[in-house]
Amino acid sequence: MLLPTFAGLNVQVLGISVDHVSCLKAWAESLGGITYPLLSDFWPHGEVAKKYGVLRSEGYTERAIFIIDKTGIIRYIDIHDIDDQPSNEVLLDELRKIIPEAFKEKDVMKEEESLPQGGVVMYCTQWCPDCRRARVWLKEKNIPYTEVDITTNFKAARQVRSWGNGFQITPTFDINGTIILDFDEEKLSEILLK
Repeated sequence: MLLPTFAGLNVQVLGISVDHVSCLKAWAESLGGITYPLLSDFWPHGEVAKKYGVLRSEGYTERAIFIIDKTGIIRYIDIHDIDDQPSNEVLLDELRKIIPEAFKEKDVMKEEESLPQGGVVMYCTQWCPDCRRARVWLKEKNIPYTEVDITTNFKAARQVRSWGNGFQITPTFDINGTIILDFDEEKLSEILLK
């Protein structure tokens, strides 16, 4: 995540969940720690989510992102599949519309000059369940790979969306020019375990 960039723009990132505090702590620890505040909307269950229109009848929430300006007005809403995360590039574009003055002095869209090529390159995120499974699978098979986090590398995120026909699918593998979308053990085995 681009927390230093967001902080430099005077933007506060918050996470909120209908889970109990102890569940949130365990989830954060499973990811290696979260450096932004996590809020529990546990009791009364989902009251905040209900007010924002994202509490499902099953008792859990949609995965959603809200950008709220300093006056409390919701300026952007993105509700998406639970396993997907919108591009940080999209979020920064939205912030640029809301606080253009903060972007005039900063180059927040830095990119790496080139993406890794050759061998096994896995484009992923830290939070994606399939990415975690793929890491374990690659390690068990003793397959060396290069990992690229698409939440911090805009060029990589654009490339993954290009391969996914506009969708940001993680993990995405580039194996010596052969692209595999998602964690497909059968396809990976065909290429890597011949």
